[in-house]
Parts: sequence; C-alpha cells; structure tokens
Amino acid sequence: MTDRLSNTYNSTMGSAKQTVGNTVGNEQLASSGAQQKTQADAKQAAETAQTHASGVGNNIKGAAKKAVGGATGDHSMEARGHADSAQGDIQRNV
Repeated sequence: MTDRLSNTYNSTMGSAKQTVGNTVGNEQLASSGAQQKTQADAKQAAETAQTHASGVGNNIKGAAKKAVGGATGDHSMEARGHADSAQGDIQRNV
C-alpha cells in the first residue's frame, strides 16, 4: 500500500506544481510538475494492473479448488476455494 500512497502523493504534488507554474508563468515548474504527475500516474496504473492480475489468478485458483473439493467431497478444500475466489474479487476491484 505504501507505493499506492506514494504514487497518489506524487501525482497530487505534480499537479499542484503544474498549476502553480502555469499560474505564475514558470514554465520549468509547470513542466516539472506535469512530468512528476505523469510518472506517478503511470506507476499507479502499473500497480493496479498487477493487483488485478493477481486477483484473476486467485479467482482461477479458487475455482479449481471449489471444483475439486466439490467433486471429492473435501469441504475444507471447497471452502479454501471460496476464500481464494473472494480474495481475487477484492483484488480485481481495487
């Protein structure tokens, strides 16, 4: 979660620098702010994609455990499958 907070901070600060730079006519500050915001937004998008991919993996793992647990009567495995699927759903919706 630390990376997400850092990305949000850097995006916000970059946006503020860009706005201030544009307001006072300081092109270097505006450009620096725009670059900081763009980099932070790109990192945030990568973090989100990675979390989403992990969620899909957990959904697949959960579906397999539910199927095997249901077919073999292993209620514990079936329950772990439901837990994995729920974790995957949460990760995909972050």
